Amino acid sequence: MFEEAKEQALKVLLNNQKGPFDGLPRTAAWGYPEPYTRDLMMAALAVFLSGNENLINTWRRVLHTLAQNQSRLGHIPSLVHDPDDRGASDTTPLFLLVTAIYRKVADQPKFLEEAVDKALTWMEYQSPDDCIAVAQLPTSDWRDEQWVLGYGLFVNTIVYCALQLYGQHGRARKLRKMMSRFIVTGDVQHRHVHEGLVVKKKPYYALWAYKVYSSERFDLLGNSLAVLAGIAPPSRAEALISWIENECHELRQAGDLAVDLPPNLFPYIRPGDPDWMGRYEKYNMPGKYHNGGIWPFICGFHIAAAVATGRPGLAQRRIEALASLCQRPRDPKLQFGFNEWYCALDGEPCGQDWQTWSAAMYLYAAECVERGETPFFDWVRKAGQTKTEEYPDEDPCA
Repeated sequence: MFEEAKEQALKVLLNNQKGPFDGLPRTAAWGYPEPYTRDLMMAALAVFLSGNENLINTWRRVLHTLAQNQSRLGHIPSLVHDPDDRGASDTTPLFLLVTAIYRKVADQPKFLEEAVDKALTWMEYQSPDDCIAVAQLPTSDWRDEQWVLGYGLFVNTIVYCALQLYGQHGRARKLRKMMSRFIVTGDVQHRHVHEGLVVKKKPYYALWAYKVYSSERFDLLGNSLAVLAGIAPPSRAEALISWIENECHELRQAGDLAVDLPPNLFPYIRPGDPDWMGRYEKYNMPGKYHNGGIWPFICGFHIAAAVATGRPGLAQRRIEALASLCQRPRDPKLQFGFNEWYCALDGEPCGQDWQTWSAAMYLYAAECVERGETPFFDWVRKAGQTKTEEYPDEDPCA
């Protein structure tokens, strides 16, 4: 099934590479004909590894189109073809990351130079206190039904990766240092004490933090990227992967997890919890969607993180579990579903079949397992070892 799933995943990418909006790729074969920026940027990881020139040229065109539709101030739109669809916190850092990767893959170090410079400037202005870490508004990243407020883990891991690949090692080091502080807790915000994302007595990083507020729920995507990027030191990364295994065992014992893959968020947010929102009753129930659903694209990052921490056996088991899960479609006529997301409570597919980033991140994770390495993120971790003083220590946020 591992090999068959790879063949079917590539079939999905080839099917979805041209849609009704300016001939740009589809986010899903049927349910989402639009070219969503974040989905296509994450799918680029598999596209650039595929060796398929048609796919690579299509994604090059995606990058060109994003640059053409960039706002005057440098913001990248949420839909590739629509310059007026703005407001996302993750599209600009994802564009920066993928463009940096393409530059290396294609050996074009000046590719989209003007757009990149504008996007880097835009990201500097997203830091409320000029301390490199960027902040966001709720529901502005990939979770349109989840509150992530202030300094979110996921977006800042992407910013860190991009800074390293653009050679801004000093700025990246400052960001990693800030993220490695403990969360500010209690009722008082002391002067000159900056928020961090490290959770006391836990190996993982918090979902978000801002001043005296924070969320210590576990974000699988953000933490997997923290491992892949080298933000988490090796000992913390290894402990984090083991912690996920133990927590998922407890979820299964409690009847809250029916598959051999981790949910995107846990513990689930339940009615009566301080962070429960009224809309969750309809759109974001426990174990579903952004509130603990199983997202194949995120599982791909998790599997890659297991490879990065030297856990090949675990990565092999998880890629086999992911292949089995992705075989489940909503449309019974399909051999493989590569659905958008699955309910953690029963493993049933709940989103759209033939989702581009679901298929792509399966392919990327499979490559990681077979190679025993994590393409592109290996560059980020290596760059994190670079010694530089290009960002002066007299900076007020040092």
